[in-house]
Amino acid sequence: MSHTAHIPSHRKPRRSASKLALRAGVAGGVLGTIAVAGAAGPASAEPVTETIEMPTLGSLGTDLSSAVAASAEASQQEALDQSLEAQEAAALEKAAKEAKKAKAEAERKAEAERAEKARQEAEAKAEAERAAAEARAEAQARAARDSARTQLATTSASSDSGSGSDAGSDSGSGSSDDGGSSAGSSESTQVSSGTAASIVAFARAQVGDAYVTGGTGPNSWDCSGLVQAAYAAAGIDLPRISYQQSSMGTSVSLSNLQPGDVLYWGSRSGSYHVAIYVGGGKYVGAQNSSTGVVERSLDWDPPSGAVRIL
Repeated sequence: MSHTAHIPSHRKPRRSASKLALRAGVAGGVLGTIAVAGAAGPASAEPVTETIEMPTLGSLGTDLSSAVAASAEASQQEALDQSLEAQEAAALEKAAKEAKKAKAEAERKAEAERAEKARQEAEAKAEAERAAAEARAEAQARAARDSARTQLATTSASSDSGSGSDAGSDSGSGSSDDGGSSAGSSESTQVSSGTAASIVAFARAQVGDAYVTGGTGPNSWDCSGLVQAAYAAAGIDLPRISYQQSSMGTSVSLSNLQPGDVLYWGSRSGSYHVAIYVGGGKYVGAQNSSTGVVERSLDWDPPSGAVRIL
């Protein structure tokens, strides 16, 4: 039988036709090589007395299957390694993106915090500058008011010294007016507002007008109506009722009065009468229906207290 003759296989068919073809080709190649080697031998060779057992297709198939399986396993392992590498690369890329995003967010927050801090510092600086400017303006205004008040007090003191006898007849005691003039001299350097001049001037201009309950001028007044109008002449709005007027401003001692201060009778929050201190120990007020609007010494009807609204 020829060595190249086809050897039928009794093995069960393989699942893959390509694998069978590969195995058949390998077996054929091996047998063909053996046949060529035998034909090329010398003609005088001795007859073959022993038969060489050739590898069967089955053993070749087993070796080939093992090789293919190993190759497939290696390919599978390589594919798995590549998959792991791809996953690792994807994870690294994702982590890098997240880190970049987190860094950008942190920088954005830091920038926002810096901007907010700068805004707050700017506001604080502006507020401090505004407060300083207001303080300077108030100091300048107070200096101007002090100057005007000093001049007004000095004028009042001079006027009081020239009309002491008249003031004495109003109060019923000449000595009371002398004490008022002394008080006017001591207060000439204690001044609080330049608008006091207009308040005092308005109040004194109404002396001689009638007293009428509820009167608000121009020729008749009650006590709180006169005070309200005098302050309105200086551009200051006051409530209409006496106890409301005496509840405003800052309470001051009767020994520290300044022209323009509001005098009250009764308790501060429940006063029943008010008048305007005009300096020199005197005040102007709408007293009652018998006297009308008069200028009197503090001793004529001592007030309960005083408030400074200016």
